[in-house]
Amino acid sequence: MAADRPVLSTYRLQMRGDAFTLADAEALVDYLDELGVSHLYLSPILTAVEGSTHGYDVTDPTTVSAALGGADALASLSSAAGARGMGLVVDIVPNHVGVDDPRQNRWWWDLLTHGRDSAYADYFDVDWTADPDGRILLPVLGSNGDVADLTVDGDTLRLGDLVFPIAPGTADGAGPDVHDRQHYRLIGWKPRASEAPGNPSGICGYRRFFSITSLAGLRQEDPAVFEATHTEVKRWFTDGLVDGIRIDHPDGLSDPPGYLVRLRELVGPQAWIVIEKILAVDEPLDPTLPVAGTTGYDALREAGGVFVDPAGAEALGTLYESTGVDYSAMPRAARALKVKAVTTTLGSELARLCRTIVAATGQDHDDLPDAVAAVISHLGVYRSDYSVLATVLPVAIAETLSQQPRFAPALQIVSTALSSSRETAVRFQQLCGAATAKAMEDCLFYRDARLVSLNEVGGEPEWFGVSIAEFHQRATARAAMWPHAMTTLTTHDTKRGEDVRARIGVLSQVPSLWAQYVEAWAERTPPPDSGTGLFLLQNMFGVWPVDGVVTDELRDRLHAYAEKAIREAATHTTWNDPDSEFESGVHAWLDSVIDGPVGTELGRLVEQLDPHARNDSLGQKLLALTGPGVPDVYQGTELWEDSLVDPDNRRPVDYTQRRAELEALRHPKMRVVHAALRARRDRPASFLDGGYTPVLARGAAADHVVAFLRGDDVLTAVSRHTVRLRDTGWGDTELTLPEGNWTDRITGGRFTGTVTAADLFAELPAVLLERDHA
Repeated sequence: MAADRPVLSTYRLQMRGDAFTLADAEALVDYLDELGVSHLYLSPILTAVEGSTHGYDVTDPTTVSAALGGADALASLSSAAGARGMGLVVDIVPNHVGVDDPRQNRWWWDLLTHGRDSAYADYFDVDWTADPDGRILLPVLGSNGDVADLTVDGDTLRLGDLVFPIAPGTADGAGPDVHDRQHYRLIGWKPRASEAPGNPSGICGYRRFFSITSLAGLRQEDPAVFEATHTEVKRWFTDGLVDGIRIDHPDGLSDPPGYLVRLRELVGPQAWIVIEKILAVDEPLDPTLPVAGTTGYDALREAGGVFVDPAGAEALGTLYESTGVDYSAMPRAARALKVKAVTTTLGSELARLCRTIVAATGQDHDDLPDAVAAVISHLGVYRSDYSVLATVLPVAIAETLSQQPRFAPALQIVSTALSSSRETAVRFQQLCGAATAKAMEDCLFYRDARLVSLNEVGGEPEWFGVSIAEFHQRATARAAMWPHAMTTLTTHDTKRGEDVRARIGVLSQVPSLWAQYVEAWAERTPPPDSGTGLFLLQNMFGVWPVDGVVTDELRDRLHAYAEKAIREAATHTTWNDPDSEFESGVHAWLDSVIDGPVGTELGRLVEQLDPHARNDSLGQKLLALTGPGVPDVYQGTELWEDSLVDPDNRRPVDYTQRRAELEALRHPKMRVVHAALRARRDRPASFLDGGYTPVLARGAAADHVVAFLRGDDVLTAVSRHTVRLRDTGWGDTELTLPEGNWTDRITGGRFTGTVTAADLFAELPAVLLERDHA
């Protein structure tokens, strides 16, 4: 990182060969500079699967994507940013590469061609024992019987669009016969109980990213693999092209701390490194890691959660339970989902782990798979082998045995293997992370319909909001321990954009009103399933236009979201076994809501509550931009946005509109973002190293104010829970400012001494005060 351009803020750009290239990013440098951004933060830019819209399916980690413009375009962008005193941060993907089309990944193609003799055999985490013949099992066929339809085409085997290499000297004969001579074995992707032994399906012969077979895991623990996959990254720093990197999913690696140590040595002591580490609410980040911190999901929960009214928990819980759910049983349901994820979705990984346990101990037990799954279900973190989490696994074992004592003999074997076998310990931790993601983020978060804005990456829905006291304590800790960590409100992985979550969060302030509407709507336009209806209605409320006009585009987006949500929830339909009748019912109900009286009433409710949602959007934005850490602005979120889960949140952004709004500075969110980013640029010491001091309001509505001091010259104050203030007003609520004269960077208002909340928030619900220079 250049000494003259510390990372003060970032602006996340989603690079897409079909819609947004490095040249497009360069065309925005002047706009982002004027906005106040210090660093452009690029999604993965290495060569990925052709047509990739996200870049996490890298096929060649040694080259910058030609679709994005290649190395020359990266150099040009870096130069353009540097000319304005700005820099670049790039997202890299060390855990896996894309192998969906083997022809596009020369390492994978060579592995399939030559098997164990391939120069790249050690690059991938292949399970050579999964197949009796030692072949790589590739679950890519509709069924095992499809092997009969393979044809030989020169030096390749083909089945429709599937193309695989043929080992030298093995191409004679019909397709099935040639297939039998290869180093790989093509099998059905879907597990089938009726398959005969020795004719498996649904088994994967290599470590993958979670359960995604098109993403094959890399063995970064091998120095040769690390060097080969980081040659281009090293060049970026050697040539001064970038100042920092974001590390995608390091928890998937065999040794995350060891990897990060090697990475730090590679990029140098000044490089800004942040990691995508999803922390549990009570989980600290290991302070020995040589990084600036996480990518900010923890800060996202805090900044958004402080606007959720805890008073709404009971009524919203009652509404959800009226759909037939016992919310008190949610922790048990979460554990059951983890067990299912381990034993079913991740069955290949579980089987491989159990084989390592048996190999390490020389002992087996019928309960071994179930015991492993049970322990993982009691682990509330992605992986427990960080030094600060030393007690997590033994506690999980104790909790498991207190509920299921029959697992004691099996868990003795497991514990022995974990303590004595490095491979066992690594595979256990990798399985734990995958199970957590599949069970929680990809399933439970699409079921829990109490308040869906809580169902976010890095969040835990049972924690209903964040108190001001908790917010201050967590911010104080971040300022002391991780002052340069990234903070954020929206990412490419969030289930809903920040403004959508803020609006849904307002329902916590009007739970009884919401319940009345939902109950009336259910009678008028019954959903196929009440729980599904409650879940989708909240999301519809979150994105419903204030003018009530649902465009064809929005209708299509809502249908796409609904399909993804109900399949992820997996209560009535799934990706693997879609229930067409249920899905058709959901889509028909969705149209009935949009076109009928429910949609009209939903629009009226949105119109009534939207001012309070905007209040919370501005408040959480200012908290994120001025609190401890380095804030990231996700593309387009300097204005109101209505994104849902990916790929919806990767839609192209209208920068012509944003340029016009920046020039006019009338849009309230643009004003907040511009003021905060410019303040960070003008007073870097206050924000990066200035500490954090809570400021208390006094009076009847003091709980509606969140305020803090950065350094001794910047003070942030925002209002919250404003629905209740409609009737009571601010009353005698006031805030005493530190000594001196203060000017609001956003509105230009001037204040000194003790200020009433009514005066402070007269124009906007968020103020950014700067102490005037003497």
